[in-house]
Parts: sequence; C-alpha cells; structure tokens
Amino acid sequence: MTTWVNMIIATEHCNTAYNRALTQVARKHLEGRKLSEGLLNKVEMVIRAFDPCLSCSSHSFGSAGLDVLIRDPDGNVLDDTTR
Repeated sequence: MTTWVNMIIATEHCNTAYNRALTQVARKHLEGRKLSEGLLNKVEMVIRAFDPCLSCSSHSFGSAGLDVLIRDPDGNVLDDTTR
C-alpha cells in the first residue's frame, strides 16, 4: 500500500516551456487566421518534445485529444480543430 508519493508530472513541470515554444511556433507558422496542417504538426512536435509520454497515454483513451483554437485579442474564436 502506498501511503505517500512525491511525483513531478512532466506536463505541469514543463508548462512555461510549452507556452514559450507554442508561442514561437504560432509566430513562425501561423498564416492569417486559419490553422494549417503544418502548424498542427509543429504543435504536436512541441508536445512530444516536452512530454513524449503524453501522446501515447492519451491514445490509450481513444484519441490524442489535441484541440487547437485561434483567438483574437478579444477572445473570440477565429478557427479551431480537434485531432
């Protein structure tokens, strides 16, 4: 029986790095107000770079669960997709 555990979860530990990397990807690969296949591939690359287990573990539940939204400065959704 486990009575105490101290775990460092990669997803939480790398959150700042995720955000910075995804910002760089968006600045470089986002063209206009639409999501492209290339942009989505780069987003997935960032996720795997920081947390390689996340993709496989979420596949075990039936889908990768990647939901990407583009919002304007007012928070309105301009484009979205789910993989």
